[in-house]
Amino acid sequence: MENLFSSGTAPLSKLTTASAFAEKLPAAFLDATRAVMPENLSMEDFIAACQRPLRPSLRVNTLKISVPAFLELAALYQWALEPVPWCAEGFWINRHVLDESRLGNALAHLAGLFYIQEASSMLPVTALFANDTQPVLVMDVAAAPGSKTTQIAALMNNHGGILANEYSASRVKVLHANVSRCGVSNTALTHFDGRVFGAALPETFDAVLLDAPCSGEGVIRKDADAMSNWSQESVKDIASTQRELIDSAFHALKPGGVLVYSTCTLNAQENQQVCQWLLETYSDAVEVETLETLFDGASKAVTREGYLHVFPQVYDSEGFFVARFRKTDSVTRLPAPGYKIGRFPFSPMSRQDTAEIVSAAALSGLRWPEEQFTLWQRDKEIWLFPAVFEPLFGKVRFSRIGLRLAERFPKGFRWQHEAVIAFSAPDAANRFEITDELAQSWLRGVDIYPDDAPPKDECLVTWLGQPLGLAKRIGSRIKNSLPRELVRDGATRHTDLPGD
Repeated sequence: MENLFSSGTAPLSKLTTASAFAEKLPAAFLDATRAVMPENLSMEDFIAACQRPLRPSLRVNTLKISVPAFLELAALYQWALEPVPWCAEGFWINRHVLDESRLGNALAHLAGLFYIQEASSMLPVTALFANDTQPVLVMDVAAAPGSKTTQIAALMNNHGGILANEYSASRVKVLHANVSRCGVSNTALTHFDGRVFGAALPETFDAVLLDAPCSGEGVIRKDADAMSNWSQESVKDIASTQRELIDSAFHALKPGGVLVYSTCTLNAQENQQVCQWLLETYSDAVEVETLETLFDGASKAVTREGYLHVFPQVYDSEGFFVARFRKTDSVTRLPAPGYKIGRFPFSPMSRQDTAEIVSAAALSGLRWPEEQFTLWQRDKEIWLFPAVFEPLFGKVRFSRIGLRLAERFPKGFRWQHEAVIAFSAPDAANRFEITDELAQSWLRGVDIYPDDAPPKDECLVTWLGQPLGLAKRIGSRIKNSLPRELVRDGATRHTDLPGD
């Protein structure tokens, strides 16, 4: 591996180890990486960074808990947190010998207080909201598993609307699960190839995030074997798809709106060249907005164009690329999509029915901002749709919109779990706080037997003030109402860290 390293001063053992690791990677990949790496960075440091385990990181979900309150909770857990410079809600966890899979079973995670998210992955949404950008309607073109969708929702404080699209049907389920766990209520989920939106919803969105499917060169630290299928031909094919996706995203953006393009890869074909294609194709209608002042230290990764090109050794993170564009004028519309939408299966509820449901929900401890939502029904199902999506009805087919609120029965309503998580009132009279141990049992799908009886037969079960479900008291027992797909195994723990 001649000329692999820019410096010959490293110890022989280090070079031998690094060289052995590098030999697992395609030579053409190393050549392409060397070609785009800034002169102040070295391939030796790149290889060394790729060998180190990735630092675990999380993002506080401010829809459920403030950052100061979470830091107090983390202090009880004895988590040593280091702020992520580009995300006020992001933190690295510097706890010795941390098992991230166990972190995922922590009660605070299952209750939606935080989201396990790689630090670099927080950059695109930060860029989307830079310069006091306050969009009302946002599209996340490739949204699963939901890290960026939930981050957007938190920055919007559940106002406005997010169209979260995912091409993979199985990943739509994961996306919905994470959106629900985090108490997000302002989303509509779709399941399309992202290339349809420019034609289907032209000039509709105030902001668009395209975290594009890519070759994944930046995630070597998670899995070096992920590069085993890498080839220059595959990069070329992926870049072609990315140009089509960014073209569609740009058409779906309103004039004056912001488009953020990002990847977790490093080569110029999928990054700078895709951006250059957009600039050349719509030269009179788009401009770059530099990210050089996005956060303290951004200058370490900024390119001459104003993009962020993050190599793993710069911030000890995954590799990432982020670009921000402003659409300055309208462009010629794409041809209308060649598919049929089908009949919209919902109908709006009358004022009388709406009033009845609002009143019944309040008795069960549920309350939502009525000015932001409208009630719709499909057979026995009752849904809450963010009103901002109504102009899109009939233009695109949705997998789901907003939240399923309830099912109607002859004797009343059965309130749905996702609505309970999103809309439980903090001052509800039927709230019933449970201990850590009872919460662990609850999340394993087990009925619980508290020492003290709930104030009402129907109780809103909470832990640390966070809703876990709406349940019935039967004698001294509270019947578990957790949906089967959310039931966890016996690994659920309070702090969920070794040594606690």
